[in-house]
Amino acid sequence: MKKSLQNKLKLGLVAICMLSVGAVSAQKVTGDVTKTEDASKSKVLNGTIRVVDNKGTKKFLQVKNGLTLLTDATPDGGIVSTWQLGGTLSDNTYIDATGKIFSLDGLKLVAPTTAAATAATTQSIGSNGTTISGTGTAATETGWTVLIRDEKTGEIQKLLVTDLVKGGHLEVAAAADATQPTLTDITIPLAYEKVWVYRNGAKLRANVDYTIATGGVVTLDTTALAPNDWAIYKGDVFEVQWIQ
Repeated sequence: MKKSLQNKLKLGLVAICMLSVGAVSAQKVTGDVTKTEDASKSKVLNGTIRVVDNKGTKKFLQVKNGLTLLTDATPDGGIVSTWQLGGTLSDNTYIDATGKIFSLDGLKLVAPTTAAATAATTQSIGSNGTTISGTGTAATETGWTVLIRDEKTGEIQKLLVTDLVKGGHLEVAAAADATQPTLTDITIPLAYEKVWVYRNGAKLRANVDYTIATGGVVTLDTTALAPNDWAIYKGDVFEVQWIQ
């Protein structure tokens, strides 16, 4: 009986070391962990469990940082406390997957012909109609977001699918013969493979019939020699399309 209790205490202490993190940017994996308030109560959500070893020393098992402690105070045979995955992160948390595979299996694959209802713009710890760990406000909208990773900090964030690829459109008519129309938009990228310019519906050649400068300035170039020569005439409609 004593040996069984000692083994349970050892497992509990190991769990404390695994679950504890510091308040700094890196996850705490060594050193002492400060006991939470009201440690004598085990029935409080995210509280602690007090145990006594075979020499009468009081010890505490506590849970935090993404895990939840649930306690059934009236089960058959005594109080049952359960640690489960899911909860609020109290500190920055990192998982090192170097040399290993980290995966979320069972995620639903959405058909490419399926469209989301509305833009998912509400920030929440939960989903539509569902909160997580009993805190925060559930999302009030539907729609799709994709998970992205900030390579500088390693933080997992979310991005609207509609913001994953953005595009733009600009259309201007020439006011007079040989007059360069203003084709400028700050969101036009410098990459030619992302910008298309058309004259009266006919595509112009990138870096030959037009150039792109910083600030989203598209400049038409009519200096090409035959057979690539061309001119601007009054009423010509120039259309610029781009993606970011």
